[in-house]
Amino acid sequence: MLAYVLLLAVVLVWGMTFSLVKSALTATTPLMFNFVRMALAFAVLAAVNWPSLRGMTRTDLKLGAAAGLFLGLGYQFQTTGLKFTTASKAAFLTGLVVVIVPLMSAIPGVALPGSLRPTFDTYAGAVLAFAGLVLLTSPPGAGTALLSGIGLGEWLCLGCAVAFAAHLLMLARAAPRVSARRLGTLQIGFAAVVLLATLPLGGRPYFHGTAMLWIALGVTAVLATAAAFTIQSWAQQYLPASHTALIFTLEPVFAWLTSLLFFGEQLGRRAMLGAGLILAGILLAELRPTSRGKSQLLPIAGA
Repeated sequence: MLAYVLLLAVVLVWGMTFSLVKSALTATTPLMFNFVRMALAFAVLAAVNWPSLRGMTRTDLKLGAAAGLFLGLGYQFQTTGLKFTTASKAAFLTGLVVVIVPLMSAIPGVALPGSLRPTFDTYAGAVLAFAGLVLLTSPPGAGTALLSGIGLGEWLCLGCAVAFAAHLLMLARAAPRVSARRLGTLQIGFAAVVLLATLPLGGRPYFHGTAMLWIALGVTAVLATAAAFTIQSWAQQYLPASHTALIFTLEPVFAWLTSLLFFGEQLGRRAMLGAGLILAGILLAELRPTSRGKSQLLPIAGA
């Protein structure tokens, strides 16, 4: 029961971060927010996991750097996308990572050794998710120009989903070779380096330390990053993968509810149908069988 409660709390926090980050972007640039957030998260993890960082090998650093690269790019795309789209749309689009991972696994050289190729359920989930994407983003009466409603913010969030998918595949390769504490700390540290290196790409950075900005930084750095991934790793040892998958599908729902409360963002009938199709596609892909007859679980990270 404790594992259920804590994992549900993690998903709730991840869902809330979309609205929190969007509100904080009035006081800072997206890329500056990401860098400060990741630097704080790394400081927390490094302090907690310092004994695990001793005796690092070159392989540890290479795998941590690769994972951190995709993680950093994912957050850059996502947070910048939030500047140009709604929190609820960003959450549903980010959730597409669950559909993209198995599709990327069909690419030669990308699939993990011993993993299954995408199944019919995977492709069916992708079709449902794509139909949901079109309905979520296109205005009524769009006619044949169905993709015309996908603006810059939506494209960036889709890029975020691709980057997060690559990050998850990299983690799957690195996890058997690097301890969880070491890998978790290294990837956050290297992600902070990536965020710092790409900081000039977002224009002239600025940072006004408002109360909302510091609250958003504290929640995203400590709760949504350092604490959330630690709790997730612990909870999944005790929960069936199918139950955990169902809990993860609640993230975009929580994001929509919090965006409704914070910003009054409402989804019309067409967008609600699209969001429902995306959730159905995510769930179908999330519960696909593996060679061991269990669900292959993929987490959906918050903003």
